[in-house]
Amino acid sequence: MKSKSVFHSFFYAFSGMWYALRTQRNIRIHLSVAFCAVAAGIWLRLDLVRWAVLFLTIGAAISAEMINTAIETIVDAQVEEFHPLAKVAKDVSAGAVMVVALTAVLVGICLFLPPLLGKLGFSLAR
Repeated sequence: MKSKSVFHSFFYAFSGMWYALRTQRNIRIHLSVAFCAVAAGIWLRLDLVRWAVLFLTIGAAISAEMINTAIETIVDAQVEEFHPLAKVAKDVSAGAVMVVALTAVLVGICLFLPPLLGKLGFSLAR
């Protein structure tokens, strides 16, 4: 199944992204949180470095969720009834998403807390 052209490769990639968006509730949750984070970044007037970190973090979280979807789909296609190793594969891929999501929360705190405190009149400087 090799792509005929770069155009086809992009078509397949967008098709996969559209499938994930249509069928995966957690992708929509990640996108909603990402939208809120971008809105907060605009309000707080983040600098370029903070924007770069924010977009990398959003991309990592959404990508992890899409990889989890791919793993779960492959497992479901290959296993017709319960198998303990299938459960392990699905649980570990879901756990990886949770690690990325929790890391994203910590990154968000680091990105947003200083400018938020500054906007509220507080300073972190001693």
